[in-house]
This record gives sequence, structure tokens and C-alpha cells, in this order.
Amino acid sequence: MKKILLIEDNKDVRENTAEILELASYRVFAAENGKMGVEMAQGENPDLIICDIMMPVLDGYGVLHLLGKNEKTAGIPFIFLTAKAERTDVRKGMEMGADDYITKPFDDIELLNAVESRLKKAEALRKEVPATADGVSDLISKVNGLEDIVHIAQRQQVKSFRKRSLVFSEGDTPSGLYLLNSGKIKICKSHEMGKSLITRLIHPGEFFGFLPLLEGNEHSSSAEALEDCEVTIFPQEDFFRLIERSPQVAQQFIKMLAGNMTSDHEKLVALAYSSVRKRTADALLTLKKRYQENAGAHFSMAIAREDLANIVGTATESLIRTLSDFREEEIISISGSSITILDEQKLTRMKN
Repeated sequence: MKKILLIEDNKDVRENTAEILELASYRVFAAENGKMGVEMAQGENPDLIICDIMMPVLDGYGVLHLLGKNEKTAGIPFIFLTAKAERTDVRKGMEMGADDYITKPFDDIELLNAVESRLKKAEALRKEVPATADGVSDLISKVNGLEDIVHIAQRQQVKSFRKRSLVFSEGDTPSGLYLLNSGKIKICKSHEMGKSLITRLIHPGEFFGFLPLLEGNEHSSSAEALEDCEVTIFPQEDFFRLIERSPQVAQQFIKMLAGNMTSDHEKLVALAYSSVRKRTADALLTLKKRYQENAGAHFSMAIAREDLANIVGTATESLIRTLSDFREEEIISISGSSITILDEQKLTRMKN
């Protein structure tokens, strides 16, 4: 049973509204002023809050402000309930992070439709967001409404990059959030002696380049196209607006960061303790996992030996010798720059 916190100073309105919600099978907690409402929100952790604006002790804007500062309550859907319907009041509430606005007097259908709509959107936001331009737009629409989705859709840029061209370089000032629409991109870190290590491979539908935005630093790595690519770039101010106004959006990027950090840690451990043979096997399996399109068929991919060596973290000559060994063992086949995995199980079971 979903829990709803109702904050309303008018006794008749509070009791009538609570009765409607309870008849619709919601569990209702009622508070007669903003201060009590904040305390109940922190103690009961409701699924949704309906709050009057004009109240004694603490008004609705104050309630929303205090709840937004608390990590535990910041993500709870919030509906303002008020007799004032001026656009300035609506805009002020929305800018502070309110999800909806109901004007008194209202009927039971209007109230229940607003509640059901907000609960459904909150549930949708808890799910994984598809990492596509449509997925981002859908997320924006759930968080900010039609006005902002149209605004951001007009501002985002779609750019094409030729093979071997740079999307951004080490030391560049970040300009936005990147989403790979098609093609393949490598994230690489260079050394002062001219060596390079590929730290991450980006596949279509994946975001990249957002860590410098969050840190406020320059790019510490370069992004280079492994083949012809198409990239969507979202302006950084829109990215920050989403992060600041929606805890759900922030959580999505925290998950991405956590995944990236885990991947980086595993790569460092492999570089320290695994042989070139084992690291080459892992690199081939990683390519298969990220870029295989037809399940069941042998995975094949054209990749420059230098790029593969930079993924493995070894000299190109050492990589070529290892690939030759794999071919003789009938683990892979090689045709020009293309490598085809013939025996995935042998690669998976490979020890140092």
C-alpha cells in the first residue's frame, strides 16, 4: 500500500482529502502545519507528499526547501495544494522542485489522477534509463515537464566524427555531456614518453565525458573515434540543471561512475598481476561483450593492432606474438585487421 503524507492546515480540507485518498486504498498520514509535515516526512518516508502552500509555522515553500536538503526525502514526489493559481506561484513551486500543482477547489477525480500520475512517474524514474537520446529526453520530460524537454531538444547537438578523429583531447575544457549514437570510441590516457593506454571502450548508447563536468576539471583523457561515429552533445548547463533538480538523475550518473570505477580498478589489478596472454584474452572478451551484435555467431571485429595493444597495456610486438599463438591454438582466426573469436571458452578459462 502506497503511503501519502498530506500537509494541510484547514481541518475540513485535510479530512476530506484524506478520506478520498483512503477510499482509493492509499495509507494517509496527515499533518496540520509545515513543521509537523517535515517531521512526519522524515519519520514515515512516504511515497508522495501533498502540501498546502499558505500555512502557519512553516509554509509549503519552506517544507519543500527543507525536504530537498535532506537526502532521504529529496526524491519524494511533491504536489502543491493551494487556492492560489497565479502563474508566478506555479513557476516558483516548479523551480523549487515541485512535481505538480493542484488548485482548490478540486474534485476527487482530479486529485486521484494527479496522485496516480506522480506515483507512476516516480516508479519509472527508479528504473534504469535507456542510454539513448530518446531515453534522456524521456527522463527529462519526467523530471522537468514539456517546457524543458523542448528547450533541451533544441540545444543538443549531433556531430559526426571520422575514424581516428578526436572528440575531445586531454586538457580540453569540458563543454557538455556526450552520448555515442553509433560507431566505436576509445578513451585513452597518454604518457609523457609517448605511450598510450586505452582505459575504456564506448559503445552506442553509452554516455562519456561527464566526470570532468562533475569534478569541474579539464579532460584528463582523450576520446578518439575507432571508426566513423555519430555523437550527441548535451550542453553542460542542461546537464547540471538536471543533476541539481532531480536526485533520480543524479543517482543514474552515480551508478555509471560506480561502474566505471569498478572497471578501472579491475584493469589496474590485471595490469599488475596478469600476463600478456591473460590480458589479451580478457581484452578480446571485452570487445565481444561490448560490440557483438548477432548472438550465437562467432564474434569478429576489425581493430588496429596498436589499439588492441593499448587496451591490453603491452607493446604492439608482444600483442602480435600473443595473437599468433592464439591463432595456432585455434582460439581465434585472423584476416587482415579483423580478429574472429573461435573458442570463447578457452579465452574465458585462460590462466596466467
